[in-house]
Amino acid sequence: MLGSFTLWMEVAMWVVMGSMAANLLVDLFKMVTGGKFSTDFVLGYLKDMVYYVLPLLLLAGLAAMDVTGWLVLVGYYLGALAVLLKYLMDLKGKL
Repeated sequence: MLGSFTLWMEVAMWVVMGSMAANLLVDLFKMVTGGKFSTDFVLGYLKDMVYYVLPLLLLAGLAAMDVTGWLVLVGYYLGALAVLLKYLMDLKGKL
């Protein structure tokens, strides 16, 4: 399934994963400096992987079967943009 990634699809996935990692690091830093460390925050990120990243991977696999050649790609890029905006707004609220 990952063989159907185009260059820009891969870049979009790295941006999504990078924004998730930045959000994770900010949460981890705030917990360590705040003195209350909990492992429950990891479950939220695992849930986000299932809710946000897995559908993007499914759309990447469906892109090879798209007869129009652009319909699934538009959905993929809109989904990646929505996840990026979600995490950027989360980061803005935390900082």
